[in-house]
Amino acid sequence: MAIKVNLRHLEAHELVLSGQLSVEDLDIDNRDEVIQLKEPLEYNLEVEKLEDAMLVHGDLHLPLDCQCVRCLKPFRYDLELKDWTAHVSLEGEEAAPVVSDMVDLTPTVREDILLEFPQHPLCKPECPGLPKMAEGKKKKAGRPGKAESGSSTWSELNKLKF
Repeated sequence: MAIKVNLRHLEAHELVLSGQLSVEDLDIDNRDEVIQLKEPLEYNLEVEKLEDAMLVHGDLHLPLDCQCVRCLKPFRYDLELKDWTAHVSLEGEEAAPVVSDMVDLTPTVREDILLEFPQHPLCKPECPGLPKMAEGKKKKAGRPGKAESGSSTWSELNKLKF
């Protein structure tokens, strides 16, 4: 069920909306392979009527199932929008559609949630990435026919004196 506000009720007093919005109702077209939505959005919002608009503020919480882009481990990312605020116009070019005195806030919520998605989800900021292969299994890089002396190129360069 979408997050809808009845404008007739809003004229009398502020409205408090709280509950959950299912993944299907949130209708996020997520094509990102490292971010998956499996749990509902939790919201706690207050809506007040202005002259030709609505002011919506409150908290949004959406758990995301992510995959670290460095080490490929799955982890949970809690997308939190504390003190979220939106100005929803009721007149003009950018007016929200009004159907039977009802305004759907879901598109506004969806847009702000998408803007907060992590671009490169990491399980932790200092994630080292995939484990390195064992030294014995490394393929030797270099030109064919040239023997590797066991020291790195950098150590040879460090020996130079200018």
